[in-house]
Amino acid sequence: MTKAPAPRLILGSASPRRLELLAQIGIAPQDLRPADIDETPRRAETPRDYVRRMAAEKAAALDLSPDEALLTADTTVAVGRRILGKPADRDEAAAFMRLMSGRRHVVLTAMALRHGPRTAVRLVETKVRMRSIDEPSLQRYLDIGDWQGKAGAYAIQGAAAAFIPWIEGSFSAVVGLPLSETAAMLAAIGIHPAPKGDAR
Repeated sequence: MTKAPAPRLILGSASPRRLELLAQIGIAPQDLRPADIDETPRRAETPRDYVRRMAAEKAAALDLSPDEALLTADTTVAVGRRILGKPADRDEAAAFMRLMSGRRHVVLTAMALRHGPRTAVRLVETKVRMRSIDEPSLQRYLDIGDWQGKAGAYAIQGAAAAFIPWIEGSFSAVVGLPLSETAAMLAAIGIHPAPKGDAR
């Protein structure tokens, strides 16, 4: 009996970081199709429920052909029950950084993998501690502009790394995609790392 070919992987994201992370484990999506959805949290929605819903709604928002599988993800930063999304401006970025200064927060990344009639959703939590950030250091960080477009106003692989002495959990999940868990989800539907030089 012939083995069915692996589905074509579609990445439902415009994030260059997620594309780079997949490349790190030898996975190259066949296409990029960012999903355009309303990312407003619902009233009283917990950060965990919110991030799972975002990943699932992104997966449901796109059209797929029968030979395709769709991977979507969403990352958010939570301080207690408060969701820190992408800051609207420098003042909000400063408020987020001051809130996290000298304490721990949680980075939540949910992935959704849609293949055929089924969508699998998985959530990965990583604890992150930020050292106390004095005002001159904060202003220099804001001047760099690395907070723009980043959940919680920072990227762990960017300038804010200077403020983060400790994490517990998945570093790649904080960047945007937990690689071990993603690889396992993809392997379950027959998508594996391609050998170097293989254009699959």
